[in-house]
Amino acid sequence: MPTTVLPNDRFNEELVANVRPPNWKNPEAADRYNLVVIGAGTAGLVTAAVAAGLGAKVALVERDLMGGDCLNFGCVPSKSIVRTARAWASIGEGAEFGLEISKNITRRFDIAMERMRKLRSKISNMDSAKRYADLGVDVFIGEGRFISQGAIDVSGTTLRFSRAAICTGSRASVPQIEGLEKIDFLNNETVFSLTSLPNRLAVIGAGPVGCELAQSFARFGSQVTLFEQASHILPKEDIDASTVVQTQMAKDGISFVFDSAIKEVDQLGLETRVRFSVGTEERELSVDKILVSVG
Repeated sequence: MPTTVLPNDRFNEELVANVRPPNWKNPEAADRYNLVVIGAGTAGLVTAAVAAGLGAKVALVERDLMGGDCLNFGCVPSKSIVRTARAWASIGEGAEFGLEISKNITRRFDIAMERMRKLRSKISNMDSAKRYADLGVDVFIGEGRFISQGAIDVSGTTLRFSRAAICTGSRASVPQIEGLEKIDFLNNETVFSLTSLPNRLAVIGAGPVGCELAQSFARFGSQVTLFEQASHILPKEDIDASTVVQTQMAKDGISFVFDSAIKEVDQLGLETRVRFSVGTEERELSVDKILVSVG
């Protein structure tokens, strides 16, 4: 079935046309490849391009969207909304620099997200199936499966090779929280499909992704609560650095719940309830959306 990236507007249609073209026909397989690359994310694309540039016969296999996490769900869309959120936040600081801003400012989250989709679709040409085919790489759309030590099957076609590079990447894990699988929660992939701003947002996980998304949505105007099992944000980073970031996020209006454990979530109509504990104290929070961002 054709791949659809939501919302299905002209920018996402252009994205899909580049990175998973619906009319793409896999090439006839060569007798043998010097290198087969499984996964067309950042690592796979660079590996395939460099090897082909050095004269190797290369096949590149992708089961979903070329460009991987960086183009579709990571660097490109996230930094777009980070930049937009920073612009929104700067408006509130205008008075300090002698800029008088009317109180009747219209804030359009839908246009902010449309800008992100527009930028992503424009950049997607660099990761497109056509571009890599033009570089001399045989691009196969489909799921690769090893069938022997020197062969991979892709949708019924056998690719024989001397070497293989597995560049399948990773994705965020889903925590074992009772009721989570029954609700419509967001993650680092689906959050970029939003077209309306959630008024109340719970973010589970204060790693880099959770923090940048929490701050962006707070600057857009969401009431954000950030949950973390540790005693501060960015627990894997230097404490002095994380303290600087945490101080700024607090200024942006984010509420922190540290040393916390999410016990259960459930959905009642459009409202989602989060039941959690801090130490021995049991608490409950009602939100519109939950964003799960744990490493």
